[in-house]
Amino acid sequence: MSSTNEITLLLVDDQELLREGMAMVLGSAPGLRIVGEAGDGRAGALLARDLRPDVVLMDVRMPIMDGIEATRDIVAHCPATRVLILTTFDLDEYALTGLRAGASGFLLKDVPSAELVKAVRTVAGGEAVVSPRITRTLLDHYQVSRVPAVTGTNLLDELTGREREVLVAIGRGLSNPEIAGELFLSESTVKTHVGRVLAKLGARDRVQAVIWAHTHGLV
Repeated sequence: MSSTNEITLLLVDDQELLREGMAMVLGSAPGLRIVGEAGDGRAGALLARDLRPDVVLMDVRMPIMDGIEATRDIVAHCPATRVLILTTFDLDEYALTGLRAGASGFLLKDVPSAELVKAVRTVAGGEAVVSPRITRTLLDHYQVSRVPAVTGTNLLDELTGREREVLVAIGRGLSNPEIAGELFLSESTVKTHVGRVLAKLGARDRVQAVIWAHTHGLV
């Protein structure tokens, strides 16, 4: 995050009207600042290198370079920048590919303004975001081979009671601050528990933890 504690944003979408709408919503939110806009993936990737924003809001289907390749480029060259993919459809295979390319999550473009602002803050804080509306469809389309290859019984035996509670909360789509409030823990303690849960799962990221929790009936 920038030294001024502002969250800096780059908007990448080939639809100018959508960019203007997002800019109005996000630009008026306290602590958020739009530092640039681009109408295609290549321009977005180059701008990200120049501006080093905290968060890039990325469309997937664009001319010249799509959002997936742009995401890969940004993740490779701007490791501190987080990418949040926006998609029109409840399930977009491009968006799923975007997660594998290193995006921190994805949301539907018709998400309510307050939820969009919240998602940006969550991603800027280092967490992943997946719209609850598409979690079930995401699970249906995720191949079993992408889920950590451990048995549910063995893994659950390795989790402490608190870690299991945290895993269930992750599966429900809660952020670290929300988990802290629900379990009456500090955010730093929650972050430690999340790290341990991911390590025991063998999960690359929070998205895989969500999938594991649903697949094994914890949510």
